[in-house]
Amino acid sequence: MATPEQIREVVEQYVALVGAGRGNSVVDLYTDDATVEDPVGTEVRRGRAAIAEFYGGLEGIDAEARLIDCRVAGHEAVFAFELATKAGDDTYVVSPFDHMVFDEDGRITAMRAFWAPERDMQVR
Repeated sequence: MATPEQIREVVEQYVALVGAGRGNSVVDLYTDDATVEDPVGTEVRRGRAAIAEFYGGLEGIDAEARLIDCRVAGHEAVFAFELATKAGDDTYVVSPFDHMVFDEDGRITAMRAFWAPERDMQVR
């Protein structure tokens, strides 16, 4: 089983890659049969192709991300982070809480993002 330290490292990698606009590299953190529900209540994306399509939208964005807090219990993690994306003169900031489940090798098998645009997104 992956250690809490390994799981936290994957969470840190995830946040760094999202902030760097490296969607294709984010996909490599997932297992081939993983699921992504972002935000919770939307269609669940299943498998590598669907997850790659979702994160492909990050590729090359002008953004920064920072991990705010992370808790690891067993083979799961919940964490808060902030993603600030620049578009013209505006910066859009979203602050989700993500829940991830990991396999024994520390790869993500499921991710659910808890956030709502009307509540958790700001324009600065």
